[in-house]
Amino acid sequence: MAKLLDKQRYKCALGAMQTVQAINRALPILHSGPGCAQKLSESTGSSGYFSPNIFPCTSINEKDVVFGGVKKLDSTIKNALKVVDADLYVVLTGCIPEIVGDDTGEVVSRYADSDKPVIYAPTAGFKGNNYKGHEQVVDAIVEQYLKKSETKQKGLVNIWADVPYQDLFWLGNIRELEKLVSELGLTPNTIFGYKRGIDNINKIPEAEFNLLVSPWVGLSTMKKMERKLGIPYLHCKTLPVGATETSKFLREVGKFAGVPEEKVESVIKEHEDYYYYLIERYADLFLENRVINKQFTVVADAQYSLGITKFLVNDLGLIPAKQFVVDDTPKAYRESITEEFKNLNFGIEAEVSFETDGYKIHEEIKNHDYHGYPLVLGGYYEKEVTEKLKGNFLNISWPVQDKVVFDNFYAGYAGGIRLIEDIYTVAVSRFN
Repeated sequence: MAKLLDKQRYKCALGAMQTVQAINRALPILHSGPGCAQKLSESTGSSGYFSPNIFPCTSINEKDVVFGGVKKLDSTIKNALKVVDADLYVVLTGCIPEIVGDDTGEVVSRYADSDKPVIYAPTAGFKGNNYKGHEQVVDAIVEQYLKKSETKQKGLVNIWADVPYQDLFWLGNIRELEKLVSELGLTPNTIFGYKRGIDNINKIPEAEFNLLVSPWVGLSTMKKMERKLGIPYLHCKTLPVGATETSKFLREVGKFAGVPEEKVESVIKEHEDYYYYLIERYADLFLENRVINKQFTVVADAQYSLGITKFLVNDLGLIPAKQFVVDDTPKAYRESITEEFKNLNFGIEAEVSFETDGYKIHEEIKNHDYHGYPLVLGGYYEKEVTEKLKGNFLNISWPVQDKVVFDNFYAGYAGGIRLIEDIYTVAVSRFN
């Protein structure tokens, strides 16, 4: 018997409208019911060039289910091109038009000769969540817009990492990864965020390689770009948080890109020197068991659950209880991700559960003996259960409801320091 109504930690594939909104001057056009559009629109940080509540939508109804919605879609695209000054128009399909068989691709093909590119992505909710929807949008750009380039820009690297807005820290994380890659003498190229738009998209085929920083999201797209555009890729499964993983990340990228080893080590030394300078000054705080318990649990998508677990073990010496991955990771990727949780320093291995049932997660947290008050890093749903256990809670994954984030980030050396600040700010507040 169900104990509660579960709260999902992601949206349906149509939530990829936020992926489109993260591309400067890109406009989502929704071929869906009006309720879908309204439920998926958010005001927190997703305004962009266009308001999150200003997007064309066919608002299909019962009549369109019977007779089809292609005429309404055609009219919506035509009027969007006339009224909204965008650089890229992306048609996203909801469940109803795909169930009734609307040929969205044929309608979009009518605008192949328009002044601005119009593409489409099949993002019906029954095809998956917004992680898959994100992949569909990038796939659409690759398949319908980009063409293979015969010329390459030396040192140009396409960086693919967070799912915009699903990860509240996406913008800061991407900027920090750009900064780290730049310090190796490479030229990063990303398509999401400030001044990242159609010009950056046009550069994609000219890159020497793609850099994917994600346990699984985007891996199929990397393989597709390798086949279609001839761009090799480097897959870094762990979001680098803190010194251990960031130094490892820089060495991997440097080796793949052919950066001289002495250059890479020089960059690492400069960052590590300052990183450990800061750590040493708070060593007494870290070693004080009354401030924070040594066991922790992360409840997040694969990216944060893995990245933060490695950081807390490798850099801070904490001990992992069971970790939870809540993004409905496809089964094909789970074994490799599980192996990464075993790849920790000091011979430590973390048990991981791929679980989307909030009740089961909370029951396991409540029934685990943390040998003191627990440290739980997760979505806002974990706040109540952590408080009942008199533990320390930090909201780091969706939904995030107790903080506003502009460009904060947890990636890199600086991101690790920020995460330490956030964790220990929560911990010491219990004494005040």
